Amino acid sequence: MSLVQIIPLGGAGEIGKNCTVVRQGDEMIVVDCGISFPHEEHFGVDIVIPDFTFLIENKDLIQGVFITHAHEDHVGALSFLLPELEVPVYATTFGAAMIKSKLDERMRGANPDIHIVEPGDTVEVGALSVEYVRVTHSIPETCALAIRTEHGIVLFTADFKFDFTPVDGLTSDIARLTELGKEGVLALISDSTNIDRPGWGPSESEVSNGLRKAFTEAPGRVLMTMFSSNVHRMQQALDVAHETGRKLAVAGRRMESTLQLAAREGYVDIPEGTFIRLDDIQSYGDNKLVILSTGSQGEPMAALSQMSRQEYGRMQIKKGDTVLYSARPIPGNEGAIWRTVNRLFLLGANVITESEVPIHVSGHGYQEEVKMMVNITNPYYVVPVHGEPRHQMIYREMVKKMGWPEHRVFTIQNGQTLMIDSNKAEYGPEVEWGELLIDQHGDVAVTSPVLGERTALGHDGVIVVSVGVDLKRGEVKTRPEITTRGFSGPSEVIDEGMEAVCDALAAMKQGARTDAFIIRDVIESAIKKTVQRTCRQRPVVIGVVVPEKG
Repeated sequence: MSLVQIIPLGGAGEIGKNCTVVRQGDEMIVVDCGISFPHEEHFGVDIVIPDFTFLIENKDLIQGVFITHAHEDHVGALSFLLPELEVPVYATTFGAAMIKSKLDERMRGANPDIHIVEPGDTVEVGALSVEYVRVTHSIPETCALAIRTEHGIVLFTADFKFDFTPVDGLTSDIARLTELGKEGVLALISDSTNIDRPGWGPSESEVSNGLRKAFTEAPGRVLMTMFSSNVHRMQQALDVAHETGRKLAVAGRRMESTLQLAAREGYVDIPEGTFIRLDDIQSYGDNKLVILSTGSQGEPMAALSQMSRQEYGRMQIKKGDTVLYSARPIPGNEGAIWRTVNRLFLLGANVITESEVPIHVSGHGYQEEVKMMVNITNPYYVVPVHGEPRHQMIYREMVKKMGWPEHRVFTIQNGQTLMIDSNKAEYGPEVEWGELLIDQHGDVAVTSPVLGERTALGHDGVIVVSVGVDLKRGEVKTRPEITTRGFSGPSEVIDEGMEAVCDALAAMKQGARTDAFIIRDVIESAIKKTVQRTCRQRPVVIGVVVPEKG
């Protein structure tokens, strides 16, 4: 019998950029292909994606990419993978619609091979099969994946919660999950995002009460920021706006396109007369308006963030506005979020991030819900993912108390291989993995040296040194000129640096002074050594050689 291998390239030991390979013999399938968001030290970086080197090197073995749901951290990197691999993508109707919309932004005119599956369907790919099982989450048609291998079922829970009163009325298929448990789940690859929250998470439908209270009590406009993919939250905002006599508009391209898509595909019902264009809000009283806005994570170019900086041309924050944060911060985004919140307060808005009557509930199950998933599926091995190391360790301790021995619980990390045969499971060799930082252009990876230079620029500024040289004769024709930007060191450091450059150029052999690259390196080295020795700063130093005629 063939060895079964589970290989996360993203999403293990972190929240975001989910991408996992399941391999049996010479066949591979990929589960999800997502992005994560940059941290504050990632200057100029927009998104982070997995390094796909391992997938590209094994592209002839890959049978398909199977998508659990259409959140960015599960599908956002497809537009970077599909140009490298010609493989089919399997997704539900809503997921496929969202994926096509996202792919059009970067792969305009492309025709990806997307196969639509529905909850309950099973896809046969070589010796493997993948069954889609409905679970409840904060986006329609989220599915757990039951992958049948020679040794048993590898069950990916996807992002899930056990919500018994969801907005769309479609609950998790507990009966089918229980049947899979009886059939025999070899390994449970489980969401662990909220494992540190005891009890049961509140139902998504409870948000309507919080919105109703806020919409009724707000004296002026209500701005509501949330994830643009949270279709169920959009439906509640539309329904409560209609009920309370308010009109609803949208600020932010991503939010607007998602609402249009969801309405067109029948996943959102817009009450008649409720939706208006953002450009038409001046025609209504402030107490008759709700505006859904992007920017719940403090993204600098999102609509709400621009409003907080008074840079959003289509509307401005004013005194009397109420801003509802209907989203939970993704770890690492807290600083950007609170800076936005503080700017909104200074502009006169009342910002509500927490409320006794919830304006946000999580789409991920709390601890008792995770216990229920473990109990009804009864896996032999338990593998917590979609969480940071602290979440994985809490999960490990929880299932050990539930009776699982330590050797059957694996806190796997990105790049690690979990190998399972008929007798045991153990860690195998690490595969090539990593992450790529993508800047505003959307198709260029920011390398570590470039990121290092951006960091240095942000901390210590830049020093530019130019000198005129007759490269034909190897003669220095002008005294070096130094220009600084963002450098805060004492002025005497620049004087010392100037003398160091002059001495270094004079010490060069005449033949070496005919090579502009060598001269540049000598200039930069002299400045760096002087600055680091005298004031312990590390600015970016750029040497410029200006060719001069003799």
